[in-house]
Amino acid sequence: MAADSTPADGPPTGRGPAANPLGHGPVLLLAGARLADGRVVDVRISGDRIQAVGTAGSLGPLPALPGGPTSTTGARIDLAGYLLLPAPAEPHAHYDLAFSAALPAPAPETAAEVTRRVTEAALTSLGYGATAQRTHVRIGDEHGLRRLEAVLTARQSLRGLAELQAVAMPRLLTGAAGADGRAQLRDALKLGATAAGGCPDLDPDPVGYVQILLDAAREADCPVDLHTTAADPAALARLATALAPHRPRVTLGPCSALGPDGPGVLAHAGIRVVCLPHNGWCTGVEGRPSGLRPLLVAELAKAGIPVAAGGGSLRDGANPVGRADPLEAAYLLAAGGGIGVEAAYDAVANQARAAIGLPPVRVDAGFPAELLAVRGDSLAGALAGGHSRLVVHSGRIVSRTSAVREFADTVALALPRQSAPE
Repeated sequence: MAADSTPADGPPTGRGPAANPLGHGPVLLLAGARLADGRVVDVRISGDRIQAVGTAGSLGPLPALPGGPTSTTGARIDLAGYLLLPAPAEPHAHYDLAFSAALPAPAPETAAEVTRRVTEAALTSLGYGATAQRTHVRIGDEHGLRRLEAVLTARQSLRGLAELQAVAMPRLLTGAAGADGRAQLRDALKLGATAAGGCPDLDPDPVGYVQILLDAAREADCPVDLHTTAADPAALARLATALAPHRPRVTLGPCSALGPDGPGVLAHAGIRVVCLPHNGWCTGVEGRPSGLRPLLVAELAKAGIPVAAGGGSLRDGANPVGRADPLEAAYLLAAGGGIGVEAAYDAVANQARAAIGLPPVRVDAGFPAELLAVRGDSLAGALAGGHSRLVVHSGRIVSRTSAVREFADTVALALPRQSAPE
């Protein structure tokens, strides 16, 4: 999928997202929302773009929706008490394995079962605000293209609700053992996979793996999204050198064992990184039982490397308690990654969108209407506990979560006062 061209200081130009097959009203007015800079504004959306942003009450009246924001036909949505943000994205998921931790071994592999789990995972992430998502899918070996076909079926069913991308991941590509992987990769890209990926570290010839992958990606005119631990500095340098000619269409992650020279190597190659804070990577925990090196995300940022953050696993064998909440990933980055709240949110929003080839979003006229309204009066407050959320994709409200907290009567709960023992 070709991304819009994006001027450095203005909204994207070129074609916008495809017309929403579910339809949307001509105008949607988000009224009284607070922006991250503290301004309270009205935002008018027409079609799939933000048409205007003005001070509260300045954009003209529209009828309020009865019973809350559940329709999209010429509606006014009252967002008093909400923070309005560019919608986050999920740049690194494994939805074909989602919710498999609770399944009996071996996990069911029917197409219908995989499609169901992928769809549930995508909707879970969407409910938290991720209107664009990328999932990595194993192909070849005993799986063939079955998992990818299930993901593509789910992608079709989700049209109009969320954008779902699929990365085809063959295990081996070089030598006689990689013949099946090479054939399956080309078939996967013809079938509709968004990007070519995999883990060069698992192939006997990592550089050869990358060269074959790049050839297939050029042939299909698609990006590359690879896994690596980056544990071996020399191997990382060879990998970065091989990938450099394909920039800026290269994403690398999670780089969970990155050494002190790693940021310099990646910066020189111009490679974008996706980290997984839930795995402890942002504080140097994963893959490093001793000699921890904290604040790796801050080191990457200092080196000028674009860093996005993803959720990774969703209740599978790698993380049985994953949640797929981008705000949680941003919270973990801000709490332990050595970067500020704004940079942490940007990692799960516009940096994540850039990592999967999508144009940026700002709450400003001309930008894509990909928005998240979360209850709170500041970005820090939203990351700390923003549970009530409203999600806008392609100019249409696609999800709403209302969290209600009730406390019991404190008088009824009060215990009789007792004198302390002497």
